[in-house]
Amino acid sequence: MKVKYYTPSDSKLAYSVGVTLDRFIKMKQDDFPFASGELSQLLRDIGLAAKIVNRETNRAGLANIAGAFGNTNIQGEEQQKLDVIANIRFTRALTKGGEVCAIVSEEDDEVIDLQNSSGKYVVAIDPLDGSSNIDVNISIGTIFSIYRRVTPVGSPIQPEDIMQPGRNQVAAGYVLYGSSTMLVYTTGHGVNGFTYEASLGEFFLSHPDMKAPQNGKIYSINEGTYNHFEPGLREYLENCKKLEYSARYIGSLVADFHRNLLKGGIYIYPATTKSPSGKLRLLYEANALAFIAEQAGASAIDGEERILDIQPSSLHQRTPLYIGSIEMVKEVGALIKKRRALTV
Repeated sequence: MKVKYYTPSDSKLAYSVGVTLDRFIKMKQDDFPFASGELSQLLRDIGLAAKIVNRETNRAGLANIAGAFGNTNIQGEEQQKLDVIANIRFTRALTKGGEVCAIVSEEDDEVIDLQNSSGKYVVAIDPLDGSSNIDVNISIGTIFSIYRRVTPVGSPIQPEDIMQPGRNQVAAGYVLYGSSTMLVYTTGHGVNGFTYEASLGEFFLSHPDMKAPQNGKIYSINEGTYNHFEPGLREYLENCKKLEYSARYIGSLVADFHRNLLKGGIYIYPATTKSPSGKLRLLYEANALAFIAEQAGASAIDGEERILDIQPSSLHQRTPLYIGSIEMVKEVGALIKKRRALTV
């Protein structure tokens, strides 16, 4: 029997396609000495659901699934058809995967108990962020956060399994459905981004070990309520204009955050006199992005306090959010603290 050893081909026809999401997750399993494959499977389940939501998003106009669904969610916001579809898809994937015992979703009033006695993880998710932008063909996203339950496996779900501060996350990520579809996630060992190759049906590693610039020249905020901002924030925005920074605001949290993560900048959704607690949700929006930001060398605060240190007190708790390049977040935080001290 003739045998030859394999050697990689150097032919121009044998170009490298890249590392798939599944292969990358498997390669990184050793980062989790306490895990035995469950977290890896959970991340694969999220990747599968993201592919399905990507398909539905791309054919929304043709399939008549764009526009409002006719209901409102717990936030009092009008649900879009794709909100409902994405919620169903992610919930179904996480249920069938068997690794999750409970889900917190923006689209559901209460915790979803999956009645999975062997599930070790809790997932908090915004299935489709910015879905109202679908009708005008603007980028949208999914945001997810993963925690290990703290009560014994096999026992009923308890509040302490759900109400965990962001620093307890074991993984978090987002999916951006735009000109290309990307899945970006962290497990506490850096941030990696994967771009979807539709012809092969796979996510491929495209942005390894993502790092946010320490500073930037982009600020992202809806200035329509400028008169309701606190003095420290107004001063910061005036400084940005004097320095001729670029104002870039898409209105999709994932899209704005992703751009600033790559190019350097700050995203701000502040407290106002009308909304003193802000509008973004702590458990399934702010915590996930804050974890990613810190793993990429960026920062996230609520104005003064680190987002990941906030102890949740309610399921759909809101928070102000200042997130992005560390020097920009540091500067706005200092101005806010200074001006608040002067008004005490």
